[in-house]
Amino acid sequence: MESIEPDFIQDSLSGISTGQEEPILRIENLSISFGSNPVLRNIDFSIFKGETVAIIGESGCGKTVLLKTLIGLHKPNTGRILFDNKDLNELSYFDLARIRTRYGFVFQQAALFDSMTIRENIAFSLVQHTNKSKKEINEIVERLVNEVGLSQQVLDKKPAELSGGMRKRVGFARALALEPELILYDEPTTGLDPIMSDVIDELMIAAQIRYNVTSIMVTHDMKSACKVAGRIIMLYPFAKLAETEPQIIFDGTPEEIKKSKTPQVQQFLGIKNTG
Repeated sequence: MESIEPDFIQDSLSGISTGQEEPILRIENLSISFGSNPVLRNIDFSIFKGETVAIIGESGCGKTVLLKTLIGLHKPNTGRILFDNKDLNELSYFDLARIRTRYGFVFQQAALFDSMTIRENIAFSLVQHTNKSKKEINEIVERLVNEVGLSQQVLDKKPAELSGGMRKRVGFARALALEPELILYDEPTTGLDPIMSDVIDELMIAAQIRYNVTSIMVTHDMKSACKVAGRIIMLYPFAKLAETEPQIIFDGTPEEIKKSKTPQVQQFLGIKNTG
């Protein structure tokens, strides 16, 4: 099936604003356990408007649990998540649902609705959460399909008729539909070939430029993390920590992580570089 390169990933990638006046998201003393199994302990960091942050670490370190906690799907045992200075744990179900409309989500397997067309998938949040007319919604959907580099011909197809990379782009378009302030990416390049992985990376960069969106990506892909993110946070599995050791073992720039002398960081980078 024909696809076209996004017309806007050729835009200049310079001049990205990190907007560090105040954090859009604060994680304070966050700890999570499932039964008697602790997963996250005393996690503290802030994310500022316009930042792109990659959260990395080996399997079992709590990356996905942390991502789900950031949208209120898991409640912490201790600590809190503040989005735009609002504690997610203190919000009613209605207020939490309203806050989530300010988020965008790009799931690992795209998570499209199989029974819906691509047009209906991208339009879903606009239909559910806005009063826009059908004409307005269609115009937004068609613009977004173009932005993610897909032909208008895909709009009336079902997800099963598209390749994995194309479904990922549709998921990306759906995440942008409400022009969110914060986008969460769960392993955005997993299962993609190097060329398509690079396209997804460019889409994330271009979204930051065009919308000045704040982005958090959970990934094992160090090439992607270093290309897209201005900041990398590395978690270490709780089970491997001594009682006094922090779970965040690195928080810095891609250039800094490459120079890190922390053995666990060096080992992780070595595995990725030789994998």
